[in-house]
Order: sequence, then C-alpha cells, then structure tokens
Amino acid sequence: MVVSPYNAANILTVLRIFLVPVFVVIVAASSMSGTGPRIAACLVFCLASATDFVDGWIARRWSMVTSFGKIADPIADKALTGSALVIFSVYDRLPWWVTIAILVREWGVTLLRLWVIRYGIIPASRGGKLKTVLQIAAIAWYLWPVPKPFDVVGPWLMGAALIVTVVTGADYVVQAVRLRRRH
Repeated sequence: MVVSPYNAANILTVLRIFLVPVFVVIVAASSMSGTGPRIAACLVFCLASATDFVDGWIARRWSMVTSFGKIADPIADKALTGSALVIFSVYDRLPWWVTIAILVREWGVTLLRLWVIRYGIIPASRGGKLKTVLQIAAIAWYLWPVPKPFDVVGPWLMGAALIVTVVTGADYVVQAVRLRRRH
C-alpha cells in the first residue's frame, strides 16, 4: 500500500520545522532574560516537541509511515533541539562542549542511519526515547523562568540528558556496525 506523503503525521513534522524559526526569533527577542518572551519560547518549544510524539504515534497507529517522514522527522528534531542548545551556549547558559557533544551525537546517529538504510532501519530504542524526553525536559527547564532556588535542577537534567545521549549514541554505532556486517 502506497501512503500519501500528504498525511497528518507528515503535516505535523512540517509544522515542527516551521516552528523552529518562530522559536529562535522569540528566544532571540527575549535575550534569555525577559520573563514573557521566555515563557512564550518555552510554550512554542513544548508545542513543537509534542508534535514529535504525536506525529510518530499517528504514523505508526494508522500506517502512515513514509520515506519523507523517515527523513524529515529526525531532521526536524535535530533542528529544534539543536537550535535551543546553540542559543543556550550563545547566551552562556550552557557550556559549548555540552552543545557540541550532543549535536555531534545527534547528527552522527542520523548519518549512521543513512549509511545503513539500504540494509535496514535502526529503530529508536527505549534509551533513544529516554534521551529525547530528557533533552526536551532540560531545554524546557532552561527556557522557563525558574525561580532561583530551583534553577539548579536545569544543569542536573541537562547532565542526565548528556549522559543518556552519549551512551545511546554508542549503542547506535554498535547496531549500525552489526547491521552492515550481516549484509
């Protein structure tokens, strides 16, 4: 059965892509200091992040998985989280090494998946899903104007996200090598 690329799952993915520049503009306008714009940026980020969970669920539930979705969905995810991390580093809210480590893993896994795509798909693992949840939670925490005694939670969330990101990245490398060796 051929699935139209013009389906609800792909529309949500495209919406997420369009929300990335909206998010970036709002954060840039806030300079990471104004309360109202930071709340707006956090809400846009959370809305865009929610589309990631919903589009995947719709695609699997109603058999709307498409080649476009397989490629565009991870790119949309990387654009959203990557732009947030870069912005945090630009505004000295997050060390550059953390941003670089996460981005290298994210884009590296995407390239690995493309490298082995003719041999099979490397599905998202439970660890990969946990990584996504931790990254989203950490980014949302950094965006929201959290009162002083609670702002220490952000670095702990980001640290957990970083550890799970690196560990699952190594796991994806192992899976990709195994898949290539089998063929």
